[in-house]
Amino acid sequence: MLAFRTSQPTNTATTPFALTYGHDVVLPVEVSIKSARVAFQQGLTPTAYNEAMMAELDNLEEERLASPDRMQVQKRKVAAIYNKRICPKHFQEGDIILKAILPIGAKDPRLGKWSPTWEGSFTVCQVLWGGAYRLRDLEGGIQIRPINDKFLKAFHPTVWDLG
Repeated sequence: MLAFRTSQPTNTATTPFALTYGHDVVLPVEVSIKSARVAFQQGLTPTAYNEAMMAELDNLEEERLASPDRMQVQKRKVAAIYNKRICPKHFQEGDIILKAILPIGAKDPRLGKWSPTWEGSFTVCQVLWGGAYRLRDLEGGIQIRPINDKFLKAFHPTVWDLG
């Protein structure tokens, strides 16, 4: 619990204790070795100490207001890093595609690690919202369950596929 109260999370850039009380926690070790912060506070008169605490409380409201802004900036950075690696897929009706063999990791015991990971060819017969598609196999049968675009890839015939 002490580590949680005294460590600075990256999203708020301050400790939860400091957001609540206006100053950081004084650790027992700091009292026993007389750290600079403790020595400074012990040298203050009671009036000067109260004024210093009130000044910290005045700054506390500014710190609390700045904390959500820092959190939003950090969330935007994380989203930008995540979205940089995402390649959106868009298919249209009539596109020829391959479908991942689901569940992922299902292997043919005869082939072992050489088991295929994609099956198909399918054509897109309906584009649904949210990146989902309804597929039709080559015989014309429509698959009842729609499939998400992350389990699809465009079919590009190669020399091996033609033979």
